[in-house]
Amino acid sequence: MNDDKPAVTRPFISFLTDFGERATAPGVCRGVMWGICPEARILDLSHSVTAFSIREGAFLLWSTIGYLPVGVHVAVVDPGVGTSRRPIVIRAQRGDLLVGPDNGLLRPAAARLGGVAEARLAANRGLWLEETSANFHGRDIFSPVAAHLASGVALEEVGPLLATETLVDLELPAATIRDGRLETAVVFIDRFGNCRLAGDQPDLTTAVGEMAAGQRLALDFARAHHEVVWSPTFGLVDPGQALLYRDGDTAGLALAINQGSAAEHFGLQLGDLVRIETA
Repeated sequence: MNDDKPAVTRPFISFLTDFGERATAPGVCRGVMWGICPEARILDLSHSVTAFSIREGAFLLWSTIGYLPVGVHVAVVDPGVGTSRRPIVIRAQRGDLLVGPDNGLLRPAAARLGGVAEARLAANRGLWLEETSANFHGRDIFSPVAAHLASGVALEEVGPLLATETLVDLELPAATIRDGRLETAVVFIDRFGNCRLAGDQPDLTTAVGEMAAGQRLALDFARAHHEVVWSPTFGLVDPGQALLYRDGDTAGLALAINQGSAAEHFGLQLGDLVRIETA
């Protein structure tokens, strides 16, 4: 027995959609992928993206992809399915392949992986399912293309090159430091009602100075003024109290109510602008 024989690395595919966790669609797509590449490791990032929310799906893919191994990443939030929108594959500078619709969904994640190195139209029908529908490209196009790529099919076989500037772009909101305050926006609301904001703790520190647990901050949004405390975690404030913290899941600033919903309490929605300064 040769103990020095290197271990075989199984292909890795991540999978994110707005299909819903209780739907059969994610399982069907996994079945298609395993039928083509049975040795693949498939990681379900989430299938709970808000229906049709390309921006939310792009944020979740962007915020998680840096923690994943180099591999193939399938993302399907596709309100334009069956129209003239293009099915594409992007090769990022890190070496990953991103498979999905050309609607901006993949661009922030590609940027986080160093930018777009190459993009191709997924036009080779030999890599699709034999029978395709007009409304389930997640199953019929994106899953089989991803599985073929994971099994070793060369990117060049997917289809013709696309100029990067022709791809639909999508820029996520960014935090801006201005006159001793941080101007930001709600970029994601989780199932608890916690509101993820654009920017990270260093942005806040630059804007208002070093933060300490219990420090009071003033937040302005929806034409109203609110005061919250900075806290490393929920349990350090009383139930029902508002806190600003660094979210360990998506690695950025977030607003929460301990054991409550900040989104409901403050009436916040995706895209709402928020201004933060010292109280």
